[in-house]
Parts: sequence; structure tokens; C-alpha cells
Amino acid sequence: MPAVPSSLLEPVWVEFAALLPERGQFHPDHPLGCHRRRIPDRIVVEHLVNALVHGSGYERIASATCSDSTIRRRLKLWSAAGVAEQVHALALAAYDQIIGLQLTDVAADGCITKAPCGGEKAGPSPVDRRKGGLKRSVATDAAGVPLGIVSAGANRHDSPLLGPTLHAATAQVGPHWPEQVTVHLDAGYDSGVTRSLLDGLGLHGEIARKGVPAPVQVGKRWGCERTHSWMNGYGKLRRCTDRDGKIVDFFLYLAAAFVTVRALIREARTRYRWDTRPTTRRLK
Repeated sequence: MPAVPSSLLEPVWVEFAALLPERGQFHPDHPLGCHRRRIPDRIVVEHLVNALVHGSGYERIASATCSDSTIRRRLKLWSAAGVAEQVHALALAAYDQIIGLQLTDVAADGCITKAPCGGEKAGPSPVDRRKGGLKRSVATDAAGVPLGIVSAGANRHDSPLLGPTLHAATAQVGPHWPEQVTVHLDAGYDSGVTRSLLDGLGLHGEIARKGVPAPVQVGKRWGCERTHSWMNGYGKLRRCTDRDGKIVDFFLYLAAAFVTVRALIREARTRYRWDTRPTTRRLK
């Protein structure tokens, strides 16, 4: 049983493999040229997807075809090269070409998850008795497609992360923003610093006011809240045990790529026809 449906895994793997350098079965510098064959990248990626979905340690997901040391070695190499960020950017480009990103309304918000092993991106969680926690700040379009992600300690406030999050979204989407962009934020961003930041970026902010009941001023933030719910469906994001900040971001953007591809397939299945088009919203 695959960890994710094949309709999601195959398009992500095709783009993932295109970004990897070509390597032979044997290492060219080996003096005898007869050592063990290199584990194929596809097998390692499938193990990483299992780790992302189930949140298991690398020792638990290791198998006879791929050891945990191989998983850690490739993960460190690919995270340093920013492969997951590039795959997510390609998924966004495909979504924009086929469906169209709704960039006139952008929502941003933070989410706190567990990080029991500490690390570069962990901090004391204010909602979990100061245990190790991770905060991810996500910017989405009006439909909830993740655009940019920033990770930080759980003790960081949402407001200072807004600027880096919007810059990360620009880096992923590219210079294709419309002239008028409205950023929808909750009451946690209700400050003069946030408004000055948005004015400096040439963006209009629709920020909920502090002290006003939330149902009265829901606005268009539902897309970002739903995206956090989608991303929390991955075990590695709910409970991150990695200490390297680049590896943390690797899994965040890999999950964002799956969320984007899933949204693309669900929107495209009612507009286009292709041979492997899903007949239901439940992807297989």
C-alpha cells in the first residue's frame, strides 16, 4: 500500500527526478569498480514519502532495499540543493498554467506543531508547556494553494514572520503578481508594524481587529486555515524530529508540493479529460 496515491506520487517524482544529477550504478572513483550498486533515487524518495506521511523515524521505515543511513545521506544532499523548493515551484507553475492562481487575495497565518528533538528551527512552545515546538508561517492564494513557507521556533510571533513569508511566496511564484493584492490576516497581525510592512511592499491589508468577535470578521482567511489542516495530515509536519533546518524546510516544501498537485488534480478533473483522470474526488 503506497503512502500517497500514485496519481500524486508519479507527477511529483517526475519533476523530482528531473532535478537530480545523473549518476551511474557504481561510483567512478572506486579503485576496483566492483563495489555495491547505488540505491536508485526512486526507492529513496518512496522511503522519504513514507517518513513524511507517517512521521516515522528513518530506522523504522528502512527496508532491505534501502538502509536508514542511505536515507539520511540522500536527504542531506537533496535538502542542501533545495530540490523540494524547486519541485514546489514547478507544481505552482503547472497549477497557474492549467487552473490559474488567485493572487489578488492572499492569506497568511502561522501554525504551531511539535518538535520534541529540538534543533535549529525549534523553540519553546507557548501552547504546550514550553516543550519543543515548530512554527510554520504559510502564505496561500484565495483557493488555499500554498505559495511560500517559513519555519521558525514556536515562540516566535506571527507578525515578524509575515515579511519573510511574503518574500518566500514571491520567490516561489515569480514576478507574476497582479497590480492590486490584498493580504488577509487575523487579529494577531493587528499592529502598526504590519501595516507599515504591507505599505512598503505595495500591498493592501485586510486585518482583523483585536477585541472584535471572530465570526463577525472571518474574511477570506479560510483558505490558509484549510491549508494548515491539509499539511497537518502529514505526520512528519505534526511531529518533526529532525534538527537540521534545511531538512525541516525540505519536508515542508515537499508536503506543499503534494498539496498543490492534489489541488491541481481536483480542479482539473472537472474541466479537462485525460486517460488517467480520477472519476471521484478521492484520489487513487
